[in-house]
Amino acid sequence: MEHKAPYNTRQSREVADALRAHPGQHMTAAELCEAFARQGRPMGRATVYRQLEKLVAAGLVTKYTVDGTTGACYAYTGPSDAPCEESCYHCKCERCGALIHLHCHEVEHLRRHMLDHHGFALDPRRTVFYGLCENCRAAQKG
Repeated sequence: MEHKAPYNTRQSREVADALRAHPGQHMTAAELCEAFARQGRPMGRATVYRQLEKLVAAGLVTKYTVDGTTGACYAYTGPSDAPCEESCYHCKCERCGALIHLHCHEVEHLRRHMLDHHGFALDPRRTVFYGLCENCRAAQKG
């Protein structure tokens, strides 16, 4: 059976380009819709979600889902055979719900330690640290 390349629509290219234009950043579908609207090229939320899921299935975009209360966010990661530039971990504030994207060499040391000494391979795209963000800790003190 012949394998066809995925159908490449204008919307798919626009969503991929929007994510690619923000390397190392994660965006929600709502943020993408707002960005398109600001640029004068509105795109419906259902269309954005559909294109994101196609890009995830194609291995070009990674979907990050932290928990059942926070909406998914997406990042352009390129083809699955492309080397990952840098691992991204996540911190989730248990008070305000903020999702902080963490690029930290110290956490990379922990990842290597877990693998070398415990035989456990952390998945940086799915590892989440829970606690309180800086703003919520400051509010708690005040």
